Amino acid sequence: MPAAKVKKEQADPFESLESTPFSRGTLIFNKDRFVRFLEEMDGQEDLTLLRRGVATLKDIINAPKRDREGLLNIDPNGGTISLRKDVLISELNQILTARTRERARYYLSRLQKGVQNVKTNRVNDINLLRWKEYDEIITDSLWVLERRDSSGAHLGWYWGNFIPQIPHQMMLRYTKKGDWVFDAFVGSGTTLIECRRLGRNGIGLELNPEVAKKARELVEKESNESGVTTEIVEGDSREADLISILSRYGRTQFDLLIMHPPYHDIIKFSTDGKDLSCAKSVDEFLTMFGEVVENATPFLKRGRYFALVIGDKYAKGEWVLLGFHCMQEVLKRGYILKSIIVKKYRGDEREEE
Repeated sequence: MPAAKVKKEQADPFESLESTPFSRGTLIFNKDRFVRFLEEMDGQEDLTLLRRGVATLKDIINAPKRDREGLLNIDPNGGTISLRKDVLISELNQILTARTRERARYYLSRLQKGVQNVKTNRVNDINLLRWKEYDEIITDSLWVLERRDSSGAHLGWYWGNFIPQIPHQMMLRYTKKGDWVFDAFVGSGTTLIECRRLGRNGIGLELNPEVAKKARELVEKESNESGVTTEIVEGDSREADLISILSRYGRTQFDLLIMHPPYHDIIKFSTDGKDLSCAKSVDEFLTMFGEVVENATPFLKRGRYFALVIGDKYAKGEWVLLGFHCMQEVLKRGYILKSIIVKKYRGDEREEE
């Protein structure tokens, strides 16, 4: 690089934003100065003056060369904090449009907490004070997914497999790295593949030996950089000895329970009478499903989550609310309903709900 160019960049670091973090949507602030700036705004008794401070901050963000407060830095270091530009602008706009000083200060206080503190919980690795910055986590109750993830070991060969984005999202929301996940209907191994990708340990049960064998082969093809455990056990989820399975790893409970059962008889997966897809009626199917829930529930840690993934079916001119019936079976076993999520999947040539 020519010496003259180096000198120019040192003299005016904002001359070309293409090489700075701003062009990537990230702002790097001098943390102490930024906190003091926010505190000064918070101390304003007049809403107009408070808004004026927010407008000044927005002006600095949109035109860094105008920064006379020393808020922005070029390189991150121990005294800096990185914030998503779009998220920060959105929060500042909330303050600007607040109709009362009290409401404006509420939004400002929330921003201050997010800058100064980190709040996590025992369920996941998310900083709850800055949850809006996690692009990879879907926070809406309607998930619009463009297509099935077919990368790596996800081949989509199995009729009953669910799209990988679902267990991926469940694990991001409800587990930490190193946690243990149990899938009672592992099928083609989708959940365990995602366990390897996200650094979670995973154990799955599969009734069909041939499906279990192929699923193991696929899971083993997925890289395991975190060195987690992934095991597929052949057996009936209604009566499998989970104590013995867990004890092999010095465990007594799981951190997340996932179930993606057959949608009754829409797809017949085998001729085995233990297979839920062979149930002779909806009532029999629900009884069998309830037995799976009862067998697994004692091994889910108290306060942790159970993700049920299922849809409804249409038969003999009647819409059968299979998902709600299964949910009721879960609630009978002492669970509390926290959320219902609807998935809309757009494939290349078709759409599925």
